[in-house]
Amino acid sequence: MSSDQVEETKQMVKMLPILAVTFIPNTMYAQMLTLFIKQGMTLDRSMGPHFDIPPASLTAFVTIFMLISLVIYGQFFVPAIRRYTKNPRGITLLQRMGVGLVLHIIIMVTACLAERRRLSVARVNGIYGKLQTVPLTIFILLPQFILMGVANTFAEVAKIKFFYDQAPEGMKSLGTSYRTSSLGIGNFLSSFILKTVS
Repeated sequence: MSSDQVEETKQMVKMLPILAVTFIPNTMYAQMLTLFIKQGMTLDRSMGPHFDIPPASLTAFVTIFMLISLVIYGQFFVPAIRRYTKNPRGITLLQRMGVGLVLHIIIMVTACLAERRRLSVARVNGIYGKLQTVPLTIFILLPQFILMGVANTFAEVAKIKFFYDQAPEGMKSLGTSYRTSSLGIGNFLSSFILKTVS
C-alpha cells in the first residue's frame, strides 16, 4: 500500500463516528415508513362520505415539505446567516446535520404526543381490537410527517454533502455509499425495534 492510500483510508476511517451518529435519524425515518403508517391505519381516514385516505399517502407530505424547506433554506436562510458566519454555505455541514438531529428529537416527541392522544381516545371509546377504528382523524399524524420533511432538508442533504466532500478524491463513491449504508442500517434497527416492541 502506498502512503497516499494509507492517508485516504485514514480519512475514510475518521468519518466512521459521523456515520454511526446518522444511524439514529435513519432509524426514525424508517419508523415513519412503518410505525407511523400502522398508526394511521387505526385512525379515521375518511375525507367525505365516499373516500378514505390511504395512510401511506401521508408520506407525500415529507417530500412536499422537504422541497418547500429546501427553497426557504437556500433562498432565505443561507443568505441571512452567511452575513454572520462568513461561511459560503451559511452553516457548516456538521451544524446542518446537528439541526437535523434536533428536529428528529422534536419529531419523536410529536409522535409520542400523537400516540398518547390516540391511545387515550381509544381507551375512552373502549376500542381494544386491531380492526376497530379510533374516532380521531388521521391528520393528527400530519405534524410528524411535515417535520420529517424539514428535518431531511437539514440532516439528509448534509449527510450526502458531508460524506462526498470529506472523502478523498479516489474514494468519492465510497463516501457516498456511507450515506446509503447508514440508511440500510437504520432500517435494520427500525425492524429490530418494531420486532422487540410488537
